[in-house]
Amino acid sequence: MDTVVNVQQAEAWNGWEGSAWADDAPRYDAMMGGFNQPLLDLAAIGGDESVLDIGCGTGQLTLLAARRAAQAVGVDISEPMVTRARADAAGQGIANARFDQADAEAHPFEEGRFDVVVSRGGVMFFSDPVAAFANIARALRPGGRMVFIVPQAGGPDSEYARATAALAPLMRRPSPAARGMGSLSDPARIRQVLGQAGLTDVDTRPVHAPMDYGRDARDAADFILGQGPVRYNLEDADQTAVTRVRRELQAALAAYETPAGVRIRGSVWLVSAVRP
Repeated sequence: MDTVVNVQQAEAWNGWEGSAWADDAPRYDAMMGGFNQPLLDLAAIGGDESVLDIGCGTGQLTLLAARRAAQAVGVDISEPMVTRARADAAGQGIANARFDQADAEAHPFEEGRFDVVVSRGGVMFFSDPVAAFANIARALRPGGRMVFIVPQAGGPDSEYARATAALAPLMRRPSPAARGMGSLSDPARIRQVLGQAGLTDVDTRPVHAPMDYGRDARDAADFILGQGPVRYNLEDADQTAVTRVRRELQAALAAYETPAGVRIRGSVWLVSAVRP
């Protein structure tokens, strides 16, 4: 990996949280998969176009883009996740996708190399968002477009907050990899950052989709309790309290069981912009 400026995130995603996500990639892809189609529809990738996926993680979105494009390149700061993405590309026989370990905030992308930039949330972790988006924008050709999703600010009345209310008292601080997750949850902030980075025609629209948390309430509780931010906060918690919370969490998740599994409504901002 070349120059790294986002040192905190590099350390986090190349540590246990990045490895855990890579090991459990199908679960996370199922959780986020409902947002793939709206993002790709808006990106409108053509068969002769080149696509750059920022913060590609284990590569699901990159591989979907590659099926529509001439070439797709995924970049991520996490070596465990990039390794998993490369293995999945090989396993699916997708030869026009490439994965690079890089800090997109400072990586020397080729000027004007790509027609489209996409991201399924990876852009929210930058230490200097304006500098990062300006760097990524240079990788777009003039008139090239950027499309990404970032989470909306969660409120106490959201389905996820209600389903996981038992966890709230124990969630005292973000885990290392989760720091910055809310950095782009305000549309005004998104427009400000992208505008200062030199992008135009910025549009934000709300998108909602069911998020898959598991086969049933028990499976979903196991998955949520195993996620990095939750594990981080439970490390030093009283085990009696953890046992009680797990029981209450599973009971609450039962309300979201469907024939297809546990589905909890998620909300994101779908953002688009253009390099002038």
